[in-house]
Amino acid sequence: MRYKKRKTENGKPILFFIWTVLIAAAIYFIYFTFTVFMSRSSGVSDSGGFRLYFMARDLEEVAGGGALCEISCDLAPDENRLPDETARMLLEALLNGPKDDDLRSPFPVGTVARSLELRGSRAVADFSEPYGSLSGVALTLADSAVTLTLTQIPEISLVEIRVEGQTIAYREKQSFTARDILLLPDGDVVGSIQVRLSFPNASGELIEEERVLFLYEGDTQVEAVARAVENGPESRDLLPAFPEGFRIRSARLEEDICFVNLSSALLDSIPGDALSLGLYALDRSLCSLKNVRETRYLIDGEFMTDYNGVTLTEPYNINIIEIDGESDNPGE
Repeated sequence: MRYKKRKTENGKPILFFIWTVLIAAAIYFIYFTFTVFMSRSSGVSDSGGFRLYFMARDLEEVAGGGALCEISCDLAPDENRLPDETARMLLEALLNGPKDDDLRSPFPVGTVARSLELRGSRAVADFSEPYGSLSGVALTLADSAVTLTLTQIPEISLVEIRVEGQTIAYREKQSFTARDILLLPDGDVVGSIQVRLSFPNASGELIEEERVLFLYEGDTQVEAVARAVENGPESRDLLPAFPEGFRIRSARLEEDICFVNLSSALLDSIPGDALSLGLYALDRSLCSLKNVRETRYLIDGEFMTDYNGVTLTEPYNINIIEIDGESDNPGE
């Protein structure tokens, strides 16, 4: 009996050793799997592969999901390339826009990177004035595209975004991490509205296009219409009301009047006739909403009598717009 007892006690260290090896192997397997997963999730590969983030050209096609789409961006491997150089190359590729016709840039036309510098793990990106015309959902998407693109670089964990060297005063946050972006709501649809958007044809006539617009969390109806006009028509027979990349600063409804704030930096390149037609198209589109009676335009937050030869003193009203010399107002 004493012999058997001693054999059992001597067997305990053996069993303990076996369990230790098994647990260690399990821990190594979990660590290895997690490392591989994180390396893939970061978007960085040994061959210099990164991802760039752009908007879907037709947001309705991604209803219920995120509005940003990713595409691969392979940089030539270079062991001597510094992190700030990689960041500048990625930002330049992002601002150049997508080659895929189904995608579009989240940045206004004319946006350039004035500077990009690394301060520890913080990347400070300074953009030109057109970036400052963004607001609301459009600003969030642009910030997200920059942040998700730059934080793929292991040395960058925080991105600070400025415009002409200054922070954007009306924004709650000035710096973002990838975690901030990934924890944002993914843009689930909370409602829809049926509208009649107006776009010009080749002859300059405004033609209505019936659409169903999806409302995302935080959207208002006038913002959804303004965004749809920015995105352009679905019909191949119609033309955009504004040049590609044009962004409306804000659209808000007070009682039955929609106040639309435009950026002078984006209007300067639009000829007067084209601007007038675009404003009428936007007005007709907004006034297709039952709760909008008229539209009033502001330039950089200020009321102006005219801009580029286009009169802005009188409220735009769908009932007094003349198309082909005929008034839409039945009383005239």
